[in-house]
Amino acid sequence: MSLRFPATWCATDLGVHRPSHGTYERYPYEGLPALDASAFTGSFAWFGDLGPIVDEQVAVMNLFAAGLAQYGLALPRDFVTFQTHAKLSRMLDKVSVTCCWSSLSRPMASPVEPGAYLVRFLRDQQDCAFWYLYLRPSAEAFVVHSYELAEHLDYLEPDEGFGSDDEDPPELDPVDLATKIYWCAPSFEQFAYRFWIENRIWTKLHGDPAVGLAPAERQYMDHYNIP
Repeated sequence: MSLRFPATWCATDLGVHRPSHGTYERYPYEGLPALDASAFTGSFAWFGDLGPIVDEQVAVMNLFAAGLAQYGLALPRDFVTFQTHAKLSRMLDKVSVTCCWSSLSRPMASPVEPGAYLVRFLRDQQDCAFWYLYLRPSAEAFVVHSYELAEHLDYLEPDEGFGSDDEDPPELDPVDLATKIYWCAPSFEQFAYRFWIENRIWTKLHGDPAVGLAPAERQYMDHYNIP
């Protein structure tokens, strides 16, 4: 039976409408504005011009796909589309108000679930938060976030800054660690959209009040009953 991770959204505030006690807050997923799943087909039509295909990234994705295939796993199409288009692949970095940056790891075995693998794709500049694609055999991929997970996976990824060659990996309790991995989106594209629109909204809420919200941003904020 597959693990069920607690569902939260790791993000910063949306002004007074959704406060945060620090740079990041874990907001219960059920309290977020609902997204229409049918609008997310893997095309990223909401973003506009995706930019040209980047051949180097296509090669990287092909290597990932070949490695994962031996475990009965596959990268979701929306993730590959994102990673292989020039403008789209830098979108999270450009929009992030907390200076998150794209940081693609090789596929790493899940320390809490046999047969599952993770691919880190985004991290906070001060390593306060990390986001991963979570892959299971014969199941849809989803997105998780965790700080504690990085402390363990780092020892599989050298030069990531958590430990040194002289240190032993942290003691691993898979049951405890599984409670510190948080499900945050049912697909990569839905994660990217929510991250994108919330950061755009934050910039406007904290900037020039004369710059109003775009229709999609206003619709998103209607959930919080703003005037």
